[in-house]
Amino acid sequence: MNTQLEKGWVINVISLASAVALVVALMPSIAGAVTFLDTLNLVNTVLGALIPIAISLALVVFFFGLVKYIFKLGNEDQQKEAMRLMIWGVIAIFVMVSIWGIIGLLQNTFKVTSKDPIIPRAIQLGRTFQ
Repeated sequence: MNTQLEKGWVINVISLASAVALVVALMPSIAGAVTFLDTLNLVNTVLGALIPIAISLALVVFFFGLVKYIFKLGNEDQQKEAMRLMIWGVIAIFVMVSIWGIIGLLQNTFKVTSKDPIIPRAIQLGRTFQ
């Protein structure tokens, strides 16, 4: 019981340290954003960069499950675990692509015009916020 309490405490400290490190790392960018629209533009850019990474991660999980399933053909338990990985990968991809579709539908419904495509831009180094 005492060991579980110590593990929980360590995990909480690590989580708190990670959150503080993230805030400290983003502080110069947030401080450089002069207006609220600049801050929103910064958040939009960060999220636009994270979406392709998340989809890529979901694809990696799916293909990892597929390879694991193929190589563990004789073992039922490991096949079920591999199948579970593939299902979660497909669910993640479906949810992310569906959200893109819903955003596109809302943009067309409410006549939100933008020159930027719905598909997020790749990470662009040296890009300035306008």
